[in-house]
Amino acid sequence: MSTPETSGRIVPVNDLPERRAVSVDLTTPTSVLAIGAHPDDIEFGCGGTLAKWAASGAALHHLVITDGAKGTWDPHRDVVALVAQRQQEQRRAAALLGGGDVVFLERTDGELRNGVAERWDVSRWIRRIRPDVVLGHDPWRRYRLHPDHRHAGFIVTDAIVAARDPHYFADQGLAPHRPSALLLWEADEPNHVEDVSGHTETKIAALLAHESQFESTMGIEEGTSAGVDEFARRVHSQLAEHGAVAGIAQGESFHLVTDM
Repeated sequence: MSTPETSGRIVPVNDLPERRAVSVDLTTPTSVLAIGAHPDDIEFGCGGTLAKWAASGAALHHLVITDGAKGTWDPHRDVVALVAQRQQEQRRAAALLGGGDVVFLERTDGELRNGVAERWDVSRWIRRIRPDVVLGHDPWRRYRLHPDHRHAGFIVTDAIVAARDPHYFADQGLAPHRPSALLLWEADEPNHVEDVSGHTETKIAALLAHESQFESTMGIEEGTSAGVDEFARRVHSQLAEHGAVAGIAQGESFHLVTDM
């Protein structure tokens, strides 16, 4: 019988992801930039974390890449009015989480691409805001169907590289900036949890500010308090599952990147 040393290896060795300890709770950053593909993505992905940091003095900044025009199941919906409503909802949600400016890049919903123009825009905001921490979609999430989430994640990672290096987009006339940490929500391989105990109701309130998404995203039938209660229960259940990654009652899990 051949030994492993002499046989031809037809499968790779050490092909599984490296297993690492899960870290908990970054030091409260001074400035935070959360970047979502659509209105409401930020609240779903990191609303509790933002609320916690804002309560401890962090300055929040929200960047929404697309216009959210396809966020309805109604084929007769006035999409111009929908875009305006979703921007109002996003501003209300941001205020509930702790304030901060909200920027809308207004790329067409459902047609987002990780192009040079998109990276230019996002890197410019990273250089202008100069956040300690950036948060966004995990583009490596397996079996992710929505292309905007996937492309938004790669726009963020690629824009961080551009923002940190002086020869990328020098026409911006802005000094390069390198954030200290990147947190990717809906992480394919979570390695970090933020304890959001005490801030879950704020997260839920911010999500419920997105009334246009009750039917299509949250499964809430219009005018039904029972639907709202069931949605809140699902959010609590999700936060319990995320927190369990690190033995925490209520948490939001991420993939943390610090080598940037």
